[in-house]
Amino acid sequence: MSINMSRRRFLKNSVLLGAAVGASSLFPPLVKNAPAARDHILIGLPNPSTGHLAGFGEASPWANERAVAAINRAGGIFIKEAGKKLPVKFKLVDTQSDPTKAGDAATKLILKDKVDLMVVMHTPDTVNPVAAMCERFEMPCISLDAPVDGWLSGGPYEWNYHAFWTVDAIADLYIGMWDQVADKHNKTVGVLWPNDPDGKSWGPIFAKKAEAKGYKIVDTGHFPYFMKDFSAVIGAFKKQGVQIVCGVLIPPDFITFWRQSHQQGFYPGMATIGKAILFPADVEALSGNLPQGLLTENWWSPFHPFKSSLTGESARELCEAWTREKNKSWTAPIGFKYAGFEIAADALKRAGTLDKKILLKTIGETDLDTIVGHIQYNDKHYSETPLVGGQWVKGKKFPWDVEIVFNKKTPEIPTTAKLIYPLPKNE
Repeated sequence: MSINMSRRRFLKNSVLLGAAVGASSLFPPLVKNAPAARDHILIGLPNPSTGHLAGFGEASPWANERAVAAINRAGGIFIKEAGKKLPVKFKLVDTQSDPTKAGDAATKLILKDKVDLMVVMHTPDTVNPVAAMCERFEMPCISLDAPVDGWLSGGPYEWNYHAFWTVDAIADLYIGMWDQVADKHNKTVGVLWPNDPDGKSWGPIFAKKAEAKGYKIVDTGHFPYFMKDFSAVIGAFKKQGVQIVCGVLIPPDFITFWRQSHQQGFYPGMATIGKAILFPADVEALSGNLPQGLLTENWWSPFHPFKSSLTGESARELCEAWTREKNKSWTAPIGFKYAGFEIAADALKRAGTLDKKILLKTIGETDLDTIVGHIQYNDKHYSETPLVGGQWVKGKKFPWDVEIVFNKKTPEIPTTAKLIYPLPKNE
């Protein structure tokens, strides 16, 4: 309760009110449910294009533009106020991976640009402040790619609908991977929880689930972003005989921790790390062979058996298009960036109007197969998407590839390799 309340105070008092009051002095009042004055539908897209979350934001605007092009091929979406089909456009604003700037960006998109709908994704640091502004100004908002628990801490929500996985699901995933080799380790887990919504929501859930299955948790406490020295943490892990490391960190912090661990002779047999090692660029930044065998969640890949509701193209085809055009390996956010606009297009088509209350109701009634799976919101305004376990190995075309090594709860997504244990002592 205290976590939820502190998060609400931060979002709905310090960020929300400060940004709203400041923006209100600059821009005219919002006119609710006004008919479209433009010749197009405008979607707001706050995106962490720079900063420590830039790996999440990298595929924008490519994936968004691809989805919008598919929507607009037949002229766009019929809107009764206009009496015709209107093409869809979006305005992307860089949040610089900063929660306050994300809230400011959302406020300006609503009040100055007068967007018709908001689409936002990429961790609670981006999603929650934008969702808070959408609640304040009664703007329909579709959000994805932030753990449900961290997103819920900013609620309750009326104007926001969300899709991603829960911390319960990722805890089951990580513990499932530990259990797969339980006869080879001592079930002692050192955890790395930052002082952010993810760290605060992951910690208690992981502790409860892991201890119930006989694991010992070594927790040295929450820490701030951009830690320079993890020596005390590493020392505690070594002293307690930690053989598994688990955490949810921003990339710079895990890079620091993992390099210092190896420098100080700490070699755990397994590391299950959320957020920090999702993307090839972040993995490559570890340098050398340090990424070999690291485990992480995988929430979308070319192996996921889902198709676009707009074109019918498969997850694999979308990944191949990205690689062909960008000469880069696929990343999980590509699918979610695309899916956000699938959900938006579906809701707009069914609503046939830009009246915000009608559009909001229509979003809530979504029942759609997308490129990231089926989206159908519950009474808490979220829809769960599937998870599998991924492991980084030396790549064929690119320096590193992620193989799917665990799919116990989602057998429809095939594994592509066996889990490697223990981690090699890479330098």
